[in-house]
Amino acid sequence: MFVDKVTVQVKAGDGGNGAVSFRHEKFVEKGGPDGGDGGTGGSVIFVADPNQNTLVQLRYKQELVAKPGVAGFHRKQHGRAGEDLLVKVPVGTQVFHDGQLIADFTTVGQQEIVAHGGDGGFGNAHFKSSVRQAPRVAELGEKGEQKELVLELKLLADVGLVGFPNAGKSTFLSVVSNARPEIGDYPFTTLIPQLGVADIDDTSLLIADIPGLIEGASQGKGLGDEFLRHVERTQVLLHLIDIYEPDVAAAYKTINSELSQYSKELSKRPQIVVLTKIDGLPQDGIDQQVARLKSAVQKGTEVFAISSQAHIGVKEVLRKARILVETARAKVAEVSVEEPDTPVIRLDAAAQDSSWQVTTTEAGEFIVSGAKIERFAARTNFETEPGVRRLRDIMRRTGIMHELERQGIQPGNSIIIGGHRMPY
Repeated sequence: MFVDKVTVQVKAGDGGNGAVSFRHEKFVEKGGPDGGDGGTGGSVIFVADPNQNTLVQLRYKQELVAKPGVAGFHRKQHGRAGEDLLVKVPVGTQVFHDGQLIADFTTVGQQEIVAHGGDGGFGNAHFKSSVRQAPRVAELGEKGEQKELVLELKLLADVGLVGFPNAGKSTFLSVVSNARPEIGDYPFTTLIPQLGVADIDDTSLLIADIPGLIEGASQGKGLGDEFLRHVERTQVLLHLIDIYEPDVAAAYKTINSELSQYSKELSKRPQIVVLTKIDGLPQDGIDQQVARLKSAVQKGTEVFAISSQAHIGVKEVLRKARILVETARAKVAEVSVEEPDTPVIRLDAAAQDSSWQVTTTEAGEFIVSGAKIERFAARTNFETEPGVRRLRDIMRRTGIMHELERQGIQPGNSIIIGGHRMPY
């Protein structure tokens, strides 16, 4: 069963209580306090596992609880720390808390603490002083974090297949890869996303096929709205159109409109437009449909005509996809070449940086200023989704997003950082 969205309750372990104890030994008068500290509670940690490809295991286990820490003992013995709970999730999983992205699993083996265990309480040995020789006070352990989290799986692929139902996406995927999606001569044959690896020349491409889109998919019609998230992270879109469509130009515009309404960034993704099922059609008919489509596509977008079943034009499409994917990878690599400590922003480090402020203009724009955040903005490639996402994550972790929301920012308002503008 394919499950790509679940809600779970996570509870980190409580810290153990500190102990109230006094040293009791023969020939030792007034030995003094020797209560040990409580152990730290276990944390809930998510781990990106390449062997997981669905969130179905969490659908039936919606409460994830880590072990509590053990209370302290006499003789200044600290309680044992609670065992962390390691939860395997697929690569591509995003974790949200109260609508905020708190973890994004993009690499195999990546670990993120989603709920921190509570610290153990100090035992009374900590409270001894010159004026308090026999303290009978010890701290209670802190409560572990408890949260409701929403997990969403967004497949990580190089190429995403989009188009109307029955446009030939599943047939294309089955021909170019080892994937075996269900294929039928009727709409909505594909009900869940499919992944396949296509080998071309000296490299390979990971291709994702999602259920067909229809007009209104971005508003919830059909199946597309449930699965559009799976092409959000693809670097190139392969837009497939049935050559027998009554109006191929209108079909192209309809799908692009749905992509734009779902995500402006997704609509700007590099595209390859492909007319499918050309076998059996005379060349003049193919040329006519290609000409109609070329009049509608965005400038610089190539149009191909293929037959997946007859293996006509398939390699040419894959080679073009390889070139676009390699170009996109190179851009991402340029953004990633930075100081060793900048790609990963830890919450504890970000919390120490308070040298920023948010102001509003009469035009309703929100200006974020501060030396460090402006340096991050200066190193952000605003043309790439990973670069903008990274900057947004930094802003979220440093509390800037929270302050923007507190000041009343709305979707569509502009945020200006160091002369760079981006929409909220």
